Amino acid sequence: MPMAAPRALPLCLLIFQMVTGSWGQEAITPGCHLHPFNVTIRSDRGGTCRGSHVAQACVGYCESSAFPSKHSVLVVTDYRHNITSVSQCCTISRLQKVKVQLQCPGARQVDREMFTAQACECDTCRFSRY
Repeated sequence: MPMAAPRALPLCLLIFQMVTGSWGQEAITPGCHLHPFNVTIRSDRGGTCRGSHVAQACVGYCESSAFPSKHSVLVVTDYRHNITSVSQCCTISRLQKVKVQLQCPGARQVDREMFTAQACECDTCRFSRY
């Protein structure tokens, strides 16, 4: 039976390589990336003038951790804060203003401005952002 272990190891490594090789690089490493999506803009609720534009959003994930709180934190919080967490969220770090031309009846055009993400980063999570 001792010979079964050395043979099983290469098989496990081959299966691991096949599984990890099929995922995109973004799925393996933490990160936050620009992701394009289509936006339709209307001049009013009736959609009299409308246009579309490819905007960018920040999607992905960032590293977070939790660990036992220091004794000083426990004392200050009357031993109610026994776990400390450090969380990061994928957020927009730079915005870009773009002009979108809306097509109106009678071949008339109207320009509108909108913002789109230009760059993303992992940053401290803040409730006010979401």
